[in-house]
Amino acid sequence: MERITTVVIGAGHAGLAASHFLSDRSIDHVVLERGEVANSWRRERWDSLRLLTPNWQSRLPGLSYDGADPDGYMTMGEVTEFIERSAQLSGAPVRTGVTVTSVRTAGDGYVVATSHGEFECRAVVIASGACNRPTVPAFSGALPAGVEQVTPFDYRDPAKLPEGRVLIVGASATGVQLAAEIARSGRPVTLAVGEHVRLPRVYRGRDVLWWMDASGVWDQRHDEVDDLTRARSLPSPQLVGTPERSTLDLNALAALGVEFVGRWAAVRDGRALFSGGMRNVFSLADLKMNRLLDTFDEWALTSGRDGEFAPPERFEPTAVPRSPRLQLDLTSGEIKTVIFATGFRPEYGWLDVPVVDEKGRLRHDGGVTSSPGLYALGLPVLRRRKSTFIYGIEDDAREVTGHLADHLAVPA
Repeated sequence: MERITTVVIGAGHAGLAASHFLSDRSIDHVVLERGEVANSWRRERWDSLRLLTPNWQSRLPGLSYDGADPDGYMTMGEVTEFIERSAQLSGAPVRTGVTVTSVRTAGDGYVVATSHGEFECRAVVIASGACNRPTVPAFSGALPAGVEQVTPFDYRDPAKLPEGRVLIVGASATGVQLAAEIARSGRPVTLAVGEHVRLPRVYRGRDVLWWMDASGVWDQRHDEVDDLTRARSLPSPQLVGTPERSTLDLNALAALGVEFVGRWAAVRDGRALFSGGMRNVFSLADLKMNRLLDTFDEWALTSGRDGEFAPPERFEPTAVPRSPRLQLDLTSGEIKTVIFATGFRPEYGWLDVPVVDEKGRLRHDGGVTSSPGLYALGLPVLRRRKSTFIYGIEDDAREVTGHLADHLAVPA
């Protein structure tokens, strides 16, 4: 058994940020990665995906974007290279191809069992990500055998899908991006829309995520959020990173010929049943967007910077289909493929410490679990609203590793 002070699980951007600050504090540690550095970015994304954040917001401890296109959006290959560069510059002690099979308490610390032996340590940082497995509704098992089921982990590009109509379930960033790409390929697309977050790509001449940062919205701390559980479960905003900095909302999809139906509620006798109330869902998303834009406008005024930007603007309400279909016959052959863009979840089957709730979510307070010496990074609204973004990991990692250092300072 190998003895080391701290084990970091995962060599993505969160794990490497943790390693940076552990090294700064001279805390000996190892970073264990089941695949390669930046494995999920490298292996579990579709071909055309780009970051939602502009390049100038790509930042890790000790490394910032220094390329020629600060307002562009990184491809997955560029993200992988950026994270690899971070690992190299920091000299992170990464061991690749090491799968963690269990973490259990032992004395005043933990034993981490892996495919390459065991580690005894005083602290563990779980940085394995929030998107280990796609979330698929239970009714997927009732779909007819002739309908191909796909998740974002399986999808690569439209050419690899069967010919025919594609039903995409979920209208967050993933769902709208896939709907646009597949519709442009010539395939008919139906999008099942539930709760979603609508945002313009550019507002008053600046990227909307610039506004999130400058106005302080992204820096809102987890202990300042009214309903933290809800905030952590919100879908990702309807954004896409393109050279044109184009907005990708439901109106843009309608212009591409995408059909909308309501939230997919059930499967009965081979038929997909969708909820009504689409007008209310659309109106709520529009209302929340406008409230956020009001926040930006108020900040611009109170900060004395209003004159730097284009005038305030508001966008057309989301157009509601006149007669949306409430059901689809999945046995008719019309629907060839269903893509479940219904979110992702972390996987903690290897965690033998009682810090996971009945829904499989890690219980923590700003990345600090109730089990002394066990921490997390990279989860939604972990310490701030920006926690899951590459741009947001530095502050979280600094504070979490600071708590870890204080824990280690207490004699065992």
